[in-house]
Amino acid sequence: MTDGPRDTAADGRAPATGLPARWDRLLGHAGDLVVRVPERWRYVLALFLGAKVVLSLVGVIALTAWEGAPAAPPADEINTRLDQAEISPHRWISMWFAWDALIYDNLSRQPLTGEWHGGFGFPLLYPFLGRVVAVPLGGDTAMALLLISNVAFLLLLYYALRLGETLLGDDAAARRFTRYLVLLPTAFLFQAALTESLFLCLALAAFHYAERGRWVTVGVLGYFLGLSRSVGFLVAVPLALVLLRQHRYRLDPRSLWTYVRTGWPLLLVPAGWLTFMAFCRWKGGDWFAYQRAQEKGWGIRVQNPLPVIRNGLTGDTRDAVRVWFAVAVLAIVIAGVRRIGLPYLVYTVLMVLAPLSMGPPVYKSLLRYLIAAFPVGLVLARWARNATADAWLSAALGLVQGALFVVWLAYWTHFII
Repeated sequence: MTDGPRDTAADGRAPATGLPARWDRLLGHAGDLVVRVPERWRYVLALFLGAKVVLSLVGVIALTAWEGAPAAPPADEINTRLDQAEISPHRWISMWFAWDALIYDNLSRQPLTGEWHGGFGFPLLYPFLGRVVAVPLGGDTAMALLLISNVAFLLLLYYALRLGETLLGDDAAARRFTRYLVLLPTAFLFQAALTESLFLCLALAAFHYAERGRWVTVGVLGYFLGLSRSVGFLVAVPLALVLLRQHRYRLDPRSLWTYVRTGWPLLLVPAGWLTFMAFCRWKGGDWFAYQRAQEKGWGIRVQNPLPVIRNGLTGDTRDAVRVWFAVAVLAIVIAGVRRIGLPYLVYTVLMVLAPLSMGPPVYKSLLRYLIAAFPVGLVLARWARNATADAWLSAALGLVQGALFVVWLAYWTHFII
């Protein structure tokens, strides 16, 4: 006579897996936790972690391969490498700090009392968030900025998936759209200590809630969007077009009153930028201190973007490559406008032409700015419904991004800033 079936073998191993019983129980608990995570978040987390692991490995390998190479980096760029080493001795962390990331870290540490020495050339949402997040991190503003960027990247993917479900109409297309955002040529910048992930996270969230008619939430998000980057307040235009589209673009008196009563929170979008201008007036005595700083520091002056495009295409080869990327983004979205709608075409045009209106200085950073044009992913997700086309497109995007990532790590090339 027996006591019934036993849970473990004589050696203490679970019969199902051959592992020790305690490990089998731990794996079982882990599996239960995974199952409890909503399906959307499982997909988003898989994309986020996959991108993090792959790019970390590629980055460390590339930097190690350059170790000791002649003129890598050249003498005039050695300070950036030293600043990175001061932030962290671990390359998989320090490699995400270059160019503007180091300036944002400095802005995060500038005292708010007395004269403002941080300069007015950068909107302050990102570095000011860094101040807040740095408090529980023992004052480490660099790690705070990196954490903000990566959390924003994760949320960006979630809102991309939700918006894709609304606009594309099926889960498979929405997942393709979200995956393409991770694979776009300069999507590695979402993981850097830069404003790209925060800006696009706010933009996608604003469109997501606009499509659902939650305009107060849109206004709050839009306020921070307008405070995050100089082009942020322009997003009020495509958001307003979403509101008009929801009422079939009617312009009769009753509809106009509906637009005012429903869409008044959109006024908060430009209010975000006005807040930054007020800060400039408070600390610098000039409402337009941002514009002055851009003109003095980088020679940026607002101008017609079309000659900038023409001159870029006919000038230096590197500039031509950058501008062709911008032309390709515009061409793809224009070709697919019937599938995504007028608001997203207008948004893309603004995100492409607004940087180009800064003049030739934009060439070096153009590939970075283009990553805000997320509707290109919507169009590609519509086009690549065939599994083979999807696989080839994903592979091509991944290869291009990998090449550009390695070039960005070699920041002394000045190709992506």
